[in-house]
Amino acid sequence: MLYLQAYDLRGGNSVPYQHLDYTRLIEWLRTIVQTDPKSGYALFSAARIYAENPDPAKCRAVLEFLHEMFERDPDRRWPWLAHAAVVAKHRLGDLALALRYARAIDGSVRDPSAPLWAKQMEIFILEDLNEIEAAKVMLGGLIASGRGLDPSELRYLRNRLLNLELRSAIGR
Repeated sequence: MLYLQAYDLRGGNSVPYQHLDYTRLIEWLRTIVQTDPKSGYALFSAARIYAENPDPAKCRAVLEFLHEMFERDPDRRWPWLAHAAVVAKHRLGDLALALRYARAIDGSVRDPSAPLWAKQMEIFILEDLNEIEAAKVMLGGLIASGRGLDPSELRYLRNRLLNLELRSAIGR
């Protein structure tokens, strides 16, 4: 992994990260993850270095790699898919892709120590997509379940739901 990461830093190298062959790069990353599946270093690098490529196609390829790796171990790898959702939303402007990743996290992560914000991403992306009714239903269900909510989180979510209901009423 260090060799791969240092590739861009060698003195005579004229191929920076953004110009690498991303198909080959992803195969290297996949092999590294298979060699040490409990290490998060390759996935961290994928999310924080290689997905930051200004080329949208290369960025998407890395995000899909992160999704593929997430599916193999959701409870350990959700942070990298959460980052992928943020990159999809803010860097690529692809809310549908961000929603797909957020839904994967909400549907697959069972680790009780995973933070609630990771499982709430879907609600806020639905709101960004102007899917207000769907966001309200999910938010209402989350509030009703009370799962892992402290009083301040519950107050915040109730206020958010109230704002969605007002937005929905105004939009009619």
